[in-house]
Amino acid sequence: MPAPTPKRDAFRQLHESGCFVIPNPWDVGSARYLAQLGFKALATTSSGFAWSRGCADNRISVDDALKHFEEVARSVEIPVNGDFEGGFAIDPAEVLTNMRRAVATGIAGVSIEDSSGDSAQPLFEFGLALERVRAAHEAVAGSGVLLTARSEGFIVGRPDLDETLRRLTAFAGAGADCLYAPGIRAAEAIAAVVRAVAPKPVNVLVGGDFTTVAELAKLGVRRISVGGALARTAWSGFMSAATEIARDGTFRGLASAAPFAEVNSLFGRK
Repeated sequence: MPAPTPKRDAFRQLHESGCFVIPNPWDVGSARYLAQLGFKALATTSSGFAWSRGCADNRISVDDALKHFEEVARSVEIPVNGDFEGGFAIDPAEVLTNMRRAVATGIAGVSIEDSSGDSAQPLFEFGLALERVRAAHEAVAGSGVLLTARSEGFIVGRPDLDETLRRLTAFAGAGADCLYAPGIRAAEAIAAVVRAVAPKPVNVLVGGDFTTVAELAKLGVRRISVGGALARTAWSGFMSAATEIARDGTFRGLASAAPFAEVNSLFGRK
């Protein structure tokens, strides 16, 4: 089992006090740029990475995900959290095996979620979801990797706060170091999550302009991520400019592009 490292120690320390933003790059270039801006840690985004490979979210193989973790973690000097979706398995024993492979990539943190991918029953049954978190916890034990457990009800059509609190509280008891319910936006609901799992830290997803770092810090949130929002922002500019060229034969959308020299200088001479 890989032992704790300075990056992993630093990542854990970030979760001990205060509130920090952990933005989500989708490739090595975006990771290096975010690190240059001074962020203390990064998190991969399953959707952003999938789009960069021409796939829909949740359609990447476990081998591709693991290679991506390794490339991004190696490319920057700050800790990286790996978005490991549902662990690329249903059975807890298989989750454990895959999680151990994730730990070996050099990431400082990893997440496991309870979404099933089944539209009829989008969340794993409570008992199975709990066993999967226990397996993930066993996989990272002794490595220093920080485990985030996610309950996905608010983004898969099951926005039940009581059930979300029940799951997150149980996940905390099963060994998760950080708790996360993407899709929760109301201040009262966020505060309820923070209270329910205290003193363990809570991650909140911000995919739009509905709050600020200061407001979330007042609610007791420890970590803020943006998921695929930065990738969507980049795609928005690309789609708009490319569509204009294809549709109108004009190039106005290119006028707002960053100068070549500015972008090239971000990455130095290779």
